[in-house]
Amino acid sequence: MDNRIITISREFGSGGRTIGKMTAEKLEIPYYDKELVKKVAVETGFDESYIEKQGEDAPSKSIFGYAFAARGMNGAMNGMSADDFLWVIQRNVILDLAEKGPCVIVGRCADYILKERADCLNVFVHADADIRAERIVRLYGESEKSPLKRLEEKDKKRSVYYRYYTGREWGMAANYHIALNSGKLGLERCVELIAELTDIQKALTS
Repeated sequence: MDNRIITISREFGSGGRTIGKMTAEKLEIPYYDKELVKKVAVETGFDESYIEKQGEDAPSKSIFGYAFAARGMNGAMNGMSADDFLWVIQRNVILDLAEKGPCVIVGRCADYILKERADCLNVFVHADADIRAERIVRLYGESEKSPLKRLEEKDKKRSVYYRYYTGREWGMAANYHIALNSGKLGLERCVELIAELTDIQKALTS
């Protein structure tokens, strides 16, 4: 395998999504984030807004999840909850994208889903809370909640979702090939390191 698959897991506000996009541009390979959401929407019939929210957040067993998410998909769901059905389809889409060729995939437990691939580099991006807080205010604006509370809530949802579907702890170093502190290194240096590691990994697995 020499596809050069890169998965980016990230703390909220760490710039992981931007790093993923910059890495894909540097390596001239496809980038999947919002694009993945659209592909899953086509496969499931779910609203993109639902996939965007539930694709990484803690599973909801509320009946409203069914009503809001699906449009005529009850038969295809085979009795699964909307969240579990979304997980299955999302997993299949990620596996298919990785099989097609080199790419960068952000979030959505892609590191776990592709853990058997020798050509996959799994990256976790983090940063100090104060740096992340400043970033989310700059990018998304203020809200009624404090920036630190927003960070805490978002990361907790990602952690619960990850544990629920993988049985592993989100952010644990053992689950990734490398963890990068974007606050200390800067986004550009993170991109450079990922590109360098990808080249090394490709040489070792080819």
